[in-house]
Amino acid sequence: MSGSEQYGDRSSTGYERPRFWIWTQIFLDALAWVVAVLLSLFLRYEMDYKLVHVPGLVLVCVVAVAAQLMVGSLFALYRGRYSFGSFDEAKALMLVTVIVTSLVQIVLLIFGVSLHMPRSIPLIAFPFALLFMAAVRYLKRMYVESKSKPSAHAPHAVVYGAGFLANTLITQMVQDKDSPYLPVALIDDDPAKKHLRINSVPVSGNITNLRQVMRRSNASVLIIAMANVKSSLMTRVNEELEGMDVRILTAPPLRDVFGNTTGSTLDLRDIRLEDIVGQRAVDINVEGIAKYLTDKRVLVTGAGGSIGSELCRQIAHFSPAELIMLDRDESALQATQISMTGRGLLDGQDTVLADIRDQEALSGIFALRRPQVVFHAAALKHVSLLEQYPNEAWQTNVEGSRNVLQAAASVDVEVFVNVSTDKAADPTTVLGHSKRMAEQMTAWMGNHTDGRYASVRFGNVFGSRGSMLPLFTEQIRRGGPITVTDKDATRYFMTIPEACQLVIQAGAIGAPGEVLILDMGQPVRIYDVARHLIQMSGRNDIEIVFTGLRQGEKLHEDLVGAGEVGTHRGHPQISHTQSVQLDPESLDRHEWKVRGNIPTTQEIPVVPPPEKGTTSNPSDLPDVDADGERGETA
Repeated sequence: MSGSEQYGDRSSTGYERPRFWIWTQIFLDALAWVVAVLLSLFLRYEMDYKLVHVPGLVLVCVVAVAAQLMVGSLFALYRGRYSFGSFDEAKALMLVTVIVTSLVQIVLLIFGVSLHMPRSIPLIAFPFALLFMAAVRYLKRMYVESKSKPSAHAPHAVVYGAGFLANTLITQMVQDKDSPYLPVALIDDDPAKKHLRINSVPVSGNITNLRQVMRRSNASVLIIAMANVKSSLMTRVNEELEGMDVRILTAPPLRDVFGNTTGSTLDLRDIRLEDIVGQRAVDINVEGIAKYLTDKRVLVTGAGGSIGSELCRQIAHFSPAELIMLDRDESALQATQISMTGRGLLDGQDTVLADIRDQEALSGIFALRRPQVVFHAAALKHVSLLEQYPNEAWQTNVEGSRNVLQAAASVDVEVFVNVSTDKAADPTTVLGHSKRMAEQMTAWMGNHTDGRYASVRFGNVFGSRGSMLPLFTEQIRRGGPITVTDKDATRYFMTIPEACQLVIQAGAIGAPGEVLILDMGQPVRIYDVARHLIQMSGRNDIEIVFTGLRQGEKLHEDLVGAGEVGTHRGHPQISHTQSVQLDPESLDRHEWKVRGNIPTTQEIPVVPPPEKGTTSNPSDLPDVDADGERGETA
């Protein structure tokens, strides 16, 4: 005997329908028609049962039951096609009942007089039969759902949002006995949904009542069930729940809910820093990008860094004729190669080990490989370290950039994109001044060569090496404190993939000599990021210590400097401005130091070693304000 014969058909809900259920359903539907016909007769004869002709009644009941079984089978009512009590089953049941009523009506129109049965009986019985059969199915659905409801001991969850996504998630949770959460309340800011209930879960307030709702419902989890949640809303939620031991989860987008093939009914995740900062959908002109990357020889400097490696991965999707990854860090190059090919042998032509400070080596590589498109992402990036060692910034960020620019010009590179930083706008640090000069040299090249040389300026990115995120995480791991320069200090943030998508797009639309500035949304307080990381860690005893702004450090960063005018042209997330030009042949280190108020002698600080038997204090970790976020190693 096959599995289907033994256990019956499987419904679309995933439950096995044994033969017992099928025969029970047939019996109950037959009983519904018998009761409906009896009731219609009593109503027709005004409760005078003596007028009922029993043989005719029996024959009508037999015809109704037989028609129900035949038509119901044709519409698969008894083969498990429909979910228990679903709208699809209700529509099929309605259609079957109409057909059965019509068949009985035809029989009575022909034989009604001889059977001594009123011809109006089918019309009177129709609503009663439909109501009884629908009620039986709904009761069965309630029984099945009660068996699959999660345990009352599951963590209570409040759902923020009472729209379609919330409806989908709550339905999944209440119908899955293995659901990790039990929804107990909803909150929504729409006054029209004040008295709404979704699967018996009531709307209990809005965001201003969030704290009270969480306490009143004894909930330890907040699920944000909205599409395209704004970062400002995430920040507000964090502020409302500050000090409470509440886990915040976000629901996946609807496309992920409907495309879920893992078998899991619920796929929630913890909120991330990207949710606080805000992620923007990047509008990419694929055709325009393909025109300047496809079948071209593309070289990326700093290919082992966070930005450089992601640029390589994204460029590879546009099928360049050759992708040349250049870096001076062999381990970083290997990591990039593994992430792209799964191999890390470093024996191919795609990896080049070189230092952009070495002008002779760089010129030889460009002459041999003759790239047509260059992305210059190699740079030193840490603000505090470069303040101590400004000559390193000069040799890499200034002279190294000049070497790359001149090597590119020598082989007639068609497109050159210099990856810059917001520190270059009205610079006040060594890093900012050095990157500003790289922008100016790129602008000069754009106006004195046939290629399109442009710079792309943006702020901090999450996840780059040595950035704020891993440093804060390490401080939390060591028990704190987290060190932040100022409570009101803000920075612009973007995810690495977002930044690289826009950098590649900028290469398609940048005019010679321009500086293209990426839209980074609203600036975010570093203090809020630190607070959120502490909350995510569950270690609410971690302290945040404010150390004060350091030399040259800004409280708020700018993307557009004084005298610059950013205008949008061709892409809503990229603005264009012009840069002052600087001839690469006229570099003057002394003038650079004077203009940037940089010491003319480089002093290496001497730090005494710790006494024997002592360990460093967690608070000795570097102060973090995310100024070291942008840039790559050369």
